[in-house]
Amino acid sequence: MDDAETGGYTERLRANRAEKDDFFAEHPQSPVPPEHREGFEGLNYFPPDPEYRVAATVEVHDDPEPVEMATSDGRTVRYERVATFAFELDGEPVRLHGYRRDAGADEPVFVPFRDKTTGQETYADGRYMELEVDGDLEDGTEVTLDFNLAYSPFCAYSETFSCPLPPEENWLGTTVEAGERAPDL
Repeated sequence: MDDAETGGYTERLRANRAEKDDFFAEHPQSPVPPEHREGFEGLNYFPPDPEYRVAATVEVHDDPEPVEMATSDGRTVRYERVATFAFELDGEPVRLHGYRRDAGADEPVFVPFRDKTTGQETYADGRYMELEVDGDLEDGTEVTLDFNLAYSPFCAYSETFSCPLPPEENWLGTTVEAGERAPDL
């Protein structure tokens, strides 16, 4: 598919990436340590691929189960499993779970994951996606999970950050060559 067929998706994605690169290079709150910012030339990304924008069916967890996630600094943090997303990737059925710190909060759904690129081409502790939801998620609705927006957590750039690690239930047995590659600092 070319960009005209995807409604300018690739162009918007590239603009989003350029904006993020500028933030990482120049902003005082960048996760890139100050001593690395001068030589920072941008993040490494897989090429945009509309095939990694997948339609997922939502299963809402009305009584969300707590999930204790290990963090990069050895602590644990509690999330609640609020939804499960079912979709196909590379012709195989896949399920990923979505979490919130507070199930009742109006915040994006946090979707941490690992795949076969983890520790090879992407950050060793996994990547994240966030799903912005207008209103409440509803059982059986379809949402788009866009792996082109998968990103490395801030702890990939500096040990001063503590990041939740994707729980084993979100370890994919497939390769996701989309989104951010491993940081090169």
